[in-house]
Amino acid sequence: MSTKVTINRLATGVPGLDEVLGGGLPEFSFNLIAGPPGCGKTTLAHQMMFALATPERPALFFTVLGEPPLKMLRYQQQFDFFDSDAINQSIRYINLADDTLAGDLDEVLRRIVSEVEAHAPSLVFVDSFRSVVLASQTQHNPNNNLPQFVQQLGMLMTTWQATTFLIGEYFTETDTNPIFTVADGLIWLRQSVERNSMVRKMEIMKMRGQPTLPGLHTFRIASSGIRVFAPAPLNPDETPRSLPMQRLKMGVPRLDEMLGGGLPRGYSLLVAGPSGSGKSILAATFLAEGARNGEAGVIAVFEQRPNHSQNATLADLIRSGQVSLVDSRAPDLSIDEIVQLLLSEISRLNATRVVIDSLSGFELALAPTFRADFRESLSRMVTALTRAGVSVLMTSELEDRYTDLRFSPYGTAFLTDAIIVQRYIEVRSRLLRIMAVVKVRASAHCDELRQYHINDDGLQIGEMLADQEGLLGGRPTTQRTGDHND
Repeated sequence: MSTKVTINRLATGVPGLDEVLGGGLPEFSFNLIAGPPGCGKTTLAHQMMFALATPERPALFFTVLGEPPLKMLRYQQQFDFFDSDAINQSIRYINLADDTLAGDLDEVLRRIVSEVEAHAPSLVFVDSFRSVVLASQTQHNPNNNLPQFVQQLGMLMTTWQATTFLIGEYFTETDTNPIFTVADGLIWLRQSVERNSMVRKMEIMKMRGQPTLPGLHTFRIASSGIRVFAPAPLNPDETPRSLPMQRLKMGVPRLDEMLGGGLPRGYSLLVAGPSGSGKSILAATFLAEGARNGEAGVIAVFEQRPNHSQNATLADLIRSGQVSLVDSRAPDLSIDEIVQLLLSEISRLNATRVVIDSLSGFELALAPTFRADFRESLSRMVTALTRAGVSVLMTSELEDRYTDLRFSPYGTAFLTDAIIVQRYIEVRSRLLRIMAVVKVRASAHCDELRQYHINDDGLQIGEMLADQEGLLGGRPTTQRTGDHND
């Protein structure tokens, strides 16, 4: 017979936070929300309170030396989660400023106890607990015992079966405070300004009784409130690809033949080439071919937004809803935010084709702090998308170099299942476009260099390029490959 206690987990109402917490917030836990001023502590507390509080599960929010309740409500009601009908019904505000200014922790504790006994809340918030500590430290009262106060407060809240949140301004994890030891959960918020971007991150430093997602997780404060961008779940038991491979049509005559019958479903494809070589046209054709076959698509654009003057077909597909456009211009993007935006649209449309145009623009769209590990970020994104069951086409800008062949400026070609390279060659004082399929993992493919043209009908691939009568102008035809080819 098992005597294991089951801990109920509460849904916080904050998108992404439950995943980071490892399944939700433990009921009756004693928690600290910490961080510097302006990082979103009070907003996070309010968003959880309005999501969790009901007439059957009421909440008390104690304000101390920070904002008085009226001022706090004035700003918090700007968020979508705010419900004015809940005030004085399932949510009550109590001002402890006068008790705190007296500097007697015993009196503060007695006031909290009396209010909890009077209203029997299931949720208790104290903002700012740091103010209670600082006020007590300015008094010469020998009866003030902070460790004892914290211990008693935690025991009382657990006895009353209340889930408690203390909100405090702490700048480093090395601050000595007994609350760090007593707390069941410690949620630390951070923020930093880098150039023109504000980057906010959250760390679950402690949550007793459950495994949380380690590391720093970016979050954004918008009109809807806080949204946490948890890493996309990666299933370690990857389902092996079925044989024979299902192939996707690319929509470009002869390109399916070069790929060995089309792009295998669920593959990631890198299309690399210099400016003007037709990468975006190929990407748009890939989505249009999917739409013709009843497959919805998603395109993430980090350079120019599709319009009729550039690609009427893609613009029409976006307008009709067959293709979803992810076009975030925020200066503080993170890789996890982009992945979540893509996965959300994939789920909404049940999409099977995804385009990232381009990796160069994608890198520039990230906040500076995320560019240092761009290669690792790209690997996580590709893995998350392909394991979601979609086929991914990514474009990558290469320098206009006519005598050598590279696949990616990031050294990431090994991350993709297939590679198409576009390049220019000089022939008799003219630039010609040529294309080659460099790699298709676990599949035979054409190894020919083929010339192609771009006209009103898109890409038109011709026959294999031949060095007849010195057409290559004496330039070397042997290419240097610096990436792995499975």
